[in-house]
Amino acid sequence: MLEMKGITKIYNPGTVQELCIFQDFSLSIETGGFVSVVGSNGSGKTSMLNLICGSICPDGGSILIDERDITREKEFRRARYIGRVYQNPALGTCPSMTILENLSLADHKGQKQGLRAGTDRNRVQGYRDLLAPLGLGLENMLQSKVGTLSGGQRQALALLMSTMTPISFLILDEHTAALDPKTADIIMDLTDRIVREKHLTAIMVTHNLRYAVQYGNRLIMMHQGKAVLDQAGADKENVDIDGLLRLFNEISIECGN
Repeated sequence: MLEMKGITKIYNPGTVQELCIFQDFSLSIETGGFVSVVGSNGSGKTSMLNLICGSICPDGGSILIDERDITREKEFRRARYIGRVYQNPALGTCPSMTILENLSLADHKGQKQGLRAGTDRNRVQGYRDLLAPLGLGLENMLQSKVGTLSGGQRQALALLMSTMTPISFLILDEHTAALDPKTADIIMDLTDRIVREKHLTAIMVTHNLRYAVQYGNRLIMMHQGKAVLDQAGADKENVDIDGLLRLFNEISIECGN
């Protein structure tokens, strides 16, 4: 279980740009849950992901995984059990390296590195088998530089790379936002399959209300650092896009948008 307890986070404290994004914010996510998070810009969605991943530290409160306090644990240490896919496909891959080199790099995440070949030729067929189900032709492009791929191909590769080593949590930060609708659907189907097959706990921030309703077993709407909607299980299944959009618009009108 992931727990955020009494989290406070203030950006630019003591300046005219001071912004309190969280004040005594708490959230628990059960192991194996797939949580979709929606909300307007500035509601705290990405800040919450950054706190979980260790990209930023809270000013107060604690973050626990299975009752183990990770509040001050470094980001690179959390990366051993947390995979993250970003909105920008370029952030999850190395464009100047080939697909094979990228996969080899991800394959050895968290392991000690010595003076040895960067790619294991014995793993090549395994990489092809990993890529083939995507239907994007990447299994036949192992020697291609990742920077030459389309956004959808790079995002699919980034998603696979983030889950190649054993992890417990998958963090998805608007990972379909930069893709065209057809490619975004492919990435979402892949995401759902990976989460189910690897029994991951997943947190997905998205602006796509259809994806928020269709995928996962829990839906949270954030607003001004608070969860104004939190539906799970059967309640989540009864949420429809029109109702979600209506609530979203009501909140926007209250804020003067």
